[in-house]
Amino acid sequence: MAITDVLVPQLSESISEATLLEWKKQPGEMVEADEILIEVETDKVVLEVPAPASGVLKEIVKGDGSTVTSGEVLARIDTDAKAAAAPAEKPADAPAPQAEAAASAPTASAKSAVASPAAGKILAEKGVDPSSVDGTGRGGRITKGDALEAGTAPAKKAAAPVAAPALSLDGRPEQRVPMSRLRARVAERLIQSQSENAILTTFNEVNMQGILDVRKRYKDQFEKEHGVKLGFTSFFVKAAVAALKKYPVVNASVDGKDIIYHGYFDIGIAVGSPRGLVVPILRNADQMSIAEIEKQIANFGTRARDGKLTLEELTGGTFSISNGGVFGSMLSTPIINPPQSAILGIHATKDRAVVENGQIVIRPMNYLALSYDHRIIDGREAVLALVAMKEALEDPQRLLLDL
Repeated sequence: MAITDVLVPQLSESISEATLLEWKKQPGEMVEADEILIEVETDKVVLEVPAPASGVLKEIVKGDGSTVTSGEVLARIDTDAKAAAAPAEKPADAPAPQAEAAASAPTASAKSAVASPAAGKILAEKGVDPSSVDGTGRGGRITKGDALEAGTAPAKKAAAPVAAPALSLDGRPEQRVPMSRLRARVAERLIQSQSENAILTTFNEVNMQGILDVRKRYKDQFEKEHGVKLGFTSFFVKAAVAALKKYPVVNASVDGKDIIYHGYFDIGIAVGSPRGLVVPILRNADQMSIAEIEKQIANFGTRARDGKLTLEELTGGTFSISNGGVFGSMLSTPIINPPQSAILGIHATKDRAVVENGQIVIRPMNYLALSYDHRIIDGREAVLALVAMKEALEDPQRLLLDL
């Protein structure tokens, strides 16, 4: 018998542990080399774990929902076994195959067998019989959430995202769903940002008619030439870079009592994903063309939805842009993404009545919000930087002339 271990991928230095999602194979099933067996969720990305060799999945060492670290053994593959091999061993925390779950109702011993180690420990501490707990995990597996709720209220148990709502103490429906690692990390960083930075926000409005005219004139030719649509975000990136060049402190960061001035422009683009907010980085955005920026942003959006962004793409950044306008936001105060010192908030472009040369006219207006760390950025630099962005957007030709 030749056994090959399936290991947790090497995590970055800033990530100490990760969570296993759902196994795509069960013990006794044939796997092919490089076939994805399970995904590992960190507080930044989801990593795929491929089979290191072909064979039969002999044993799952770590079941769904387990917390793991770099290099841990997740499963074992018998590379000499055939697909018709008898079912192999299953760990206590591995989910029961669906076929077994459907064949018969779980008995008391079966229920205890599908309780995860964390759930089993909690139930033991509470003195709760596992056979009295209905698991909400795959195949009736008792999850940590089930164990935490067990024994607190007879009619109450933790609900999985797709389960029917549980009832609160007053009989009204509610759901308790644990945060993903990414969501928990985002929450931690936002609280850190507000507690450590002296955040202040300055606002301005920009007439988007110049950008709209450019898009209307060139959008078809642009898409035909570059294979990507001409959006708005690329113009905001270009305008932001132009302003950051004029006011370098807005592109700087704080390290203890030092100010680090970055001689490059790595722009983070906030992207929504099913797992939460992620901020992939446009490296050296000052050296990118409008087409290159549009292609990269489209690529980020697709891979964020699929959970395919890499750790490298989510690390670093000297300035960020958050576009709440795509969801209809009119005005907001974005929170700085540490260790950066400023972030630009973009909003929905709407026709509004404005005064020009003493006359009330209708113009497509967009409110801009620049949140900045007042510890190193004074109001003057923040306001002038935002005005520089406004001027570049209202007259796009300034970007071509570096004005």
